[in-house]
Amino acid sequence: MADVSGGPPGAALVVGGASGIGRACSEALAAAGWTVRIADLSPEPGDGTALTLDVRDRTAIAAAVETLTSTAGALGAVVYSAGTARVTPLLDITVREWELVRSVNLDGAFHVLQLCAPHMARGASFTLVSSIDSHSPVPGLAHYCAAKAGSEALIRSAALELGPRGIRANAVLPGVVRTPLMNTQLDRPGVSEAFVGQTPLGAIAEPAEIADVVAFLASSAARWITGVCLPVDGGMSLREHPQLHASPTSVTSRDRERTLT
Repeated sequence: MADVSGGPPGAALVVGGASGIGRACSEALAAAGWTVRIADLSPEPGDGTALTLDVRDRTAIAAAVETLTSTAGALGAVVYSAGTARVTPLLDITVREWELVRSVNLDGAFHVLQLCAPHMARGASFTLVSSIDSHSPVPGLAHYCAAKAGSEALIRSAALELGPRGIRANAVLPGVVRTPLMNTQLDRPGVSEAFVGQTPLGAIAEPAEIADVVAFLASSAARWITGVCLPVDGGMSLREHPQLHASPTSVTSRDRERTLT
């Protein structure tokens, strides 16, 4: 029977690991026996092992990776769970907003992957937390959908190029997940019901349901899996995504902020 706990020597790094899906990934990996280090823009107060990190800052990422690997050695698993989105009609997206969404979801994934890979052990894995929105475009999320689609193309290329080094690269694609930051949308009248109605399994996911798949992909049980972009959405991507706004003129300021991962 395959061992789903632990992995190659070294730590598991979870970028964006202080809240939501990222936090659940940190907990799932720790429960599987990994030594987990978290890097996040806003680490939990009192977590002396967490690294404060803005994924838009390549220099800061390089320094964080050097700090971590100098004490933990080669990395056995890296999870990229940082992400942000804004609900804004395409014609209203400003250059500043486009660059913010792209830089966190795509550029940050590239920086972390490129800077971590030289420090990853043979048999290690890189897992990206993406979104089903990369394949099922949503009105108001053009920048987010485009960035997530690009990040998944990056993962497939990484699987090709890093495979000879024994490093696997995969992505998980959640649907709607009940996180503190997503609750602002789910609390709007009718939104939760609309998402549940579009999901064949008839519920909204909890972060642990995504994190368990991430922990599996980091384990030796997934040692022959690479280049995969796996929906973990209860079947939601089989149906049309519920509308987040009715028309370009009806979007409120609250609608314009939606963080998914």
